[in-house]
Amino acid sequence: MKRALVTGGSGEIGAAICRALSAQGLHVIVHANTGLERAQALAGELSAAGGSAQALAFDLRDAAQVQQGIEALLAQGPIQVLVNNAGVHRDVLMAGMDAAVWDEVIDTNLNGFFRVTQPLLMPMVRTRWGRIINMSSVAGQVGNRGQVNYAAAKAGLIGATRSLAQELAGRGITVNAVAPGFIDTDMTKVLNDEQRAALTTQVPMARLGSVDDIAAAVLFLCGSGASYITGEILHVTGGFGV
Repeated sequence: MKRALVTGGSGEIGAAICRALSAQGLHVIVHANTGLERAQALAGELSAAGGSAQALAFDLRDAAQVQQGIEALLAQGPIQVLVNNAGVHRDVLMAGMDAAVWDEVIDTNLNGFFRVTQPLLMPMVRTRWGRIINMSSVAGQVGNRGQVNYAAAKAGLIGATRSLAQELAGRGITVNAVAPGFIDTDMTKVLNDEQRAALTTQVPMARLGSVDDIAAAVLFLCGSGASYITGEILHVTGGFGV
């Protein structure tokens, strides 16, 4: 059974990805930072539905925690599907942004990608098969007011995706990114009707995306139908920003 690690698996988008991968017969490792109880509940849900799952927690900003967590996973065998979904945003205009806010977003979204991915590569390479999907954002390509730090990190992930894809292409491993647009999660549910309408009018499809839309894109990139696709950025935006 192939093993999949989903960072940020305890969140709304991460949970949808975990459910989709579990339904395809993968052993799913649900990662959390502070939401370990949610990750454990999701792992229990997947197991109760006939799947195979476990939960673990570490802070992507803490190199020692990440190393300890990854070593424990590798002791059980290689990870062949990695979804780098964990991330944070701290939105503020750059003129008023302090270094701590910049560092937190870059360290979590970009350095966290390196800390998790790098030690998993050689064990994955030895299996001659792997799928790495990095969660970027449309903000990483078109920018967004108040998100200079977030857009910089997500743009960095796009560059890393394309470069790592070239390094691993001959080893049976594909590396791609998913770039969501406006997705209907708790962050958008707090908006009032006027704010949601204003957001929706920016989307050619005239609706917000769902977490299942994102999970479906990840599932496609993990499947056999995407075996000749690598180094690509799959926009899931309803036409926004493309």
